[in-house]
Amino acid sequence: MESSPEEERRQSLLVRATEPEDLAEYTGDGSVDFRGYPILKRNTGNWRACSLILGTEVCERLAYYGISKSLVTYLSTRLHEGNVSAARNFTTWQGTCYLTPLIGATLADSYWGKYTTIAVFSTIYFLGMSALTLSASVPSFMPPQCVGSICPQPTLPQYLIYFVGLYMIALGAGGIKPCVSSFGADQFDDTDPVEKTKKGAFFNWFYFCINIGSLISGTVLIWVQENYGYGIGFGIPTFFIALAIGSFFIGSEIYRFQIPGGSPLTRACQVVVAATRKRKADLPVDSSLLYELDGKTSAIEGSRKLEHSSELRFHLCYTFVLTMHAFKLVSWNFLDTATFVRTMKVSLTKLRSFCGMNVMVLMIHGDFAQSHKLKNLKYY
Repeated sequence: MESSPEEERRQSLLVRATEPEDLAEYTGDGSVDFRGYPILKRNTGNWRACSLILGTEVCERLAYYGISKSLVTYLSTRLHEGNVSAARNFTTWQGTCYLTPLIGATLADSYWGKYTTIAVFSTIYFLGMSALTLSASVPSFMPPQCVGSICPQPTLPQYLIYFVGLYMIALGAGGIKPCVSSFGADQFDDTDPVEKTKKGAFFNWFYFCINIGSLISGTVLIWVQENYGYGIGFGIPTFFIALAIGSFFIGSEIYRFQIPGGSPLTRACQVVVAATRKRKADLPVDSSLLYELDGKTSAIEGSRKLEHSSELRFHLCYTFVLTMHAFKLVSWNFLDTATFVRTMKVSLTKLRSFCGMNVMVLMIHGDFAQSHKLKNLKYY
């Protein structure tokens, strides 16, 4: 007799919930090694792995800012664009850089995982940097120089190689942006109090590395571009992005990997719909009944259980869906319980703080802009 899909899923969850005998030697956050096996703490992760990730971030930020800080100047002096056109192209490119992280985050969370996403988009990044270097160093790809007051327009192939390279950089930089910091955080086990403390220090060092890359590119690289030309000025960031890729791949055997758990947006929508449908349900007194499995393992692939809390209590009504019997009451065969809800609540709580902070920043920025306008008014 063939087992039903629900029975197969139940058996899969029970197998995943089985914990190793020497639990203290293994990570407790569901991370695995490069080959997908449970991973030992002493041989992987921690600062040994994070040092390579931080080095990758320094090189990547140096490359990114080395291009962005001189982009308007290059467009106006080498491609002979007007100030308005150069500014428009710069803002369009920068906007693309801030939109493409949505692609990288979706692929990393739902399909590829952070490591593969970083690897793929870093390669795209390097190809884009190489195209820019060629456009500034190979004579047939270089835009013509001005002769006196006459500035010939670049040919179509010259435009194409530059802008294709430029937007490959936007895709590559945006694709890895949401993954590098979170991949570094994955190297510390949240269930270990000592490693959890180190994670906060990692983010401090991570943003320090961003600023170091920005500082070097804004001083040394800009000076090189002005004094030795854009061929060398673009070649140096290309070398550093290649160095970043090499540094990243060296640590493949010591990284800790989180298995992609599917789209968080899908789970959030499920929580909202189910919470609405179960809004009048009574909650059990024992919060342990809210979880779908025993132990630390979650039914979400590659995740661990999140602790129950009383925040945003409206969404807790969904956790009345307690056991496998509840699958008969809902339309999703893979709908789970407390971990889904807790993920949703944490996201909403963080979003509330983020929005409040941005409102304050915008208010300060608006006051500053208004005072600047008043200061520059001329009276006749």
